[in-house]
Amino acid sequence: MTGRSVGMSPERVSVWLTPRTYLAILPQPRLWGLWVLFLSVSVLALGFFVVATPSFSSEEFGIDQELSRSHTGFLTAVAMILNIAFSPVGGVLIIALVFLLLLLVRRAPIDALAFGGVAASGWLSSQFFKVIVERQRPNPALLFDPLAPETGSNSFPSGHVALAVGLAWAFCFLLLRSPWSRTLWARVAALCAVLVPLVVAWSRIYVGVHYPTDVLASFLAASAGVLLFVGIWNRFLPRLVPGSTINSAASPHSTRPNS
Repeated sequence: MTGRSVGMSPERVSVWLTPRTYLAILPQPRLWGLWVLFLSVSVLALGFFVVATPSFSSEEFGIDQELSRSHTGFLTAVAMILNIAFSPVGGVLIIALVFLLLLLVRRAPIDALAFGGVAASGWLSSQFFKVIVERQRPNPALLFDPLAPETGSNSFPSGHVALAVGLAWAFCFLLLRSPWSRTLWARVAALCAVLVPLVVAWSRIYVGVHYPTDVLASFLAASAGVLLFVGIWNRFLPRLVPGSTINSAASPHSTRPNS
């Protein structure tokens, strides 16, 4: 496909693709569609199992109750901060802040769109599976110290954890493609991107609003959503802008995605 068949004029492309553009092509695994299918089926299988097996949920709830008996001031403060930071409102603010930094400070609109899309796809995946599975949340009345009582059939998977996983993917993509990918700061940031979702997952059980399988499913669901977005992004972005321009603007460490 050539840039003249479909896409923007070279003048308009130059506005969107600059030497600072690193996410014009996102890292993509082979057979990404099968990965999306496998992860999605795994989430659904796990969700239908826990809903159909109340005794399993009762055993899981024992972990929530044990943590509820062991609340401390410091850990409670951390859990409640994460409860707010990775809420829907907090997530929108985080994504919007990074989006504006990439758009206005680094002047890389393609990167801003890619970052926002990756992060949002991770969170939106949880909302999709919530509607299908409809698992009841843990009963806060049975907790020793309910910190943020929530009820309803929207427990599986955790939106907070899915948002954290989506953000982790987005930051890792940005670091992997940037010139700083081999620096110490990039390694520290990548480590944080891995640890933060794990800490958020712990916090949701600590607060008592999710079962352990809820947070486990969030990692699978968010990853499925991210891989789906990446596949669509890599497939259709070259149709909007000339491929040669995309290649020239991509990071020197980048390669064409596998089809």
